This record gives sequence, structure tokens and C-alpha cells, in this order.
Amino acid sequence: MARASMNRQSRRSVPAEWEETSEEGEYEYVPLRLPPEVTRVTATIRLAIQAEYGGWELSRVRAYTDGSRRVLLRRRKTTFPVPGPGM
Repeated sequence: MARASMNRQSRRSVPAEWEETSEEGEYEYVPLRLPPEVTRVTATIRLAIQAEYGGWELSRVRAYTDGSRRVLLRRRKTTFPVPGPGM
């Protein structure tokens, strides 16, 4: 039983504590991983472009000791199709 829950948890795209329940119906989320070689300035510019042209906003950021970052972007759900980040 413990192994099955670990497998489910390891396949998640975002950490469990990042799960949004109260606003889940209003927003769509996209997790991103920024590798250690992406500088802070480059990450800021990339995320600003996504915010400006894709309607995404920064929901959460987690920095790791190896220099990588996991970012969670969110935007309000729309009725018309809008491409995701990096598309």
C-alpha cells in the first residue's frame, strides 16, 4: 500500500503541498522546471514574457540546493484555446 502511494506521489508534476483545491475550478496550472544553468535574470525574463503574452502569473517557486527551480504558473481558465508556455 505504501509503495502504491509513493508511486502516485512520484508521478505528480507538482509537490503535494502545492495542490490548489479552493481555486481549482477557476485556474489552470502549468509546472515548469528551470535547470541550474538558467540564471535568475534569464528566468525573470522568460517568466515575464509568459505573463505578458500567455496570461500566466507566478503562483509558486521552489529553489533547490543544486540551483534548479520548480515554478508553478497559473491563469484563469478561458473559453477559447490559448497555447501553454513554450508553445
